[in-house]
Amino acid sequence: MNQMFYIWQRKDWPHFTWNMEKLLPLIYDTTRKIAFFLGKVSSLDNSLQQHTFAEALEDEIISSSSIENIILDRDSVRSSLLARLGVEDAGLKHSDRSAEGAINIVLDAVTNCDSPLTKERLFGWHVELFPSGMSEGRRIITGNWRQGSMFVVSGEMGKEIIHYEAPPADRIDEEIDKFLQFINEDDEVNPLIKAAVAHVWFVTIHPFADGNGRTARTITEMLLARADGTSHRYYSLSSEIMNSRKEYYAVLEYTQKNTMDITRFIEYFLKAIQNAVGTSERKLQSTLEKTKFWDSIRTYPLNERQMKIINMLEDGFESKLTTKKWEKINKCSHSTALRDIKDLIDKGILIEDGGNSKNTGYMLIK
Repeated sequence: MNQMFYIWQRKDWPHFTWNMEKLLPLIYDTTRKIAFFLGKVSSLDNSLQQHTFAEALEDEIISSSSIENIILDRDSVRSSLLARLGVEDAGLKHSDRSAEGAINIVLDAVTNCDSPLTKERLFGWHVELFPSGMSEGRRIITGNWRQGSMFVVSGEMGKEIIHYEAPPADRIDEEIDKFLQFINEDDEVNPLIKAAVAHVWFVTIHPFADGNGRTARTITEMLLARADGTSHRYYSLSSEIMNSRKEYYAVLEYTQKNTMDITRFIEYFLKAIQNAVGTSERKLQSTLEKTKFWDSIRTYPLNERQMKIINMLEDGFESKLTTKKWEKINKCSHSTALRDIKDLIDKGILIEDGGNSKNTGYMLIK
């Protein structure tokens, strides 16, 4: 008799269990924090809601790829998202095809969150993730299940450590059928727990030759949108997973090598959601303060150099703003910099930030 190493090899697979008594306080707290935050967002005007939505999707797309060490250009993703969402002042940069694919699947998952998840939809997402049919310089099967075995390994060649072995390829179709039935038909499970279970379940099946982690997180976003009752996302779970990537992989590996009780993963998952909501709340507060500040100075005529510096200060200029730095940033003369600064001081926008006359710094008045 073969020793069982992974949960998919257990006789009780895929009947996941969890300790509801232990999870109830965490579910209540997470649900309360989400509802409070979404209430704040709903009070914003449409423009701010769209910007918050775009920022959350941007973070999600960038972070989900970063977890797999795939680096997307943030400016390109941002400009493409703003253009797709019809938000004003969309950037000038355009995303490459891979970034566009990542944007397409998350937008489809979120804005069509109530649509059934099907094999065809998953195949479409997979093609979007790998438009060239290549992954790390090798050709892979796209838009279909993997054909061979799948191992998750780390370490140098010859010293590899096997962290996980996925189910055989000939089981994938049957396994996905059960998974999709759970996604589309099981409404008895708490929505947040359902998202956590789906995440573990899909990663365990590992049906594709590559892109399983990103696809799992996309499915999670779809289910969280359903749980929140909105086809928009205003917080990014993948950003928090990226911040705790080592813990994320550790708890996944632990889950896949133990019993069908996945309470530990669900605890991690719910805490990550709370952290994601908290991060988005702080970003939203910063945006509101910035909007309020710009409203307060809207009547003043400002040139491009002044607006550029004010924006930098609003975004958290890390060093002391001096006349020399003004000159360097704006590529202007000393006299122009002095004139710009004096004008902002006279308008009550800037104030001297101490120091001697040769190294005077300036800061915003708030």
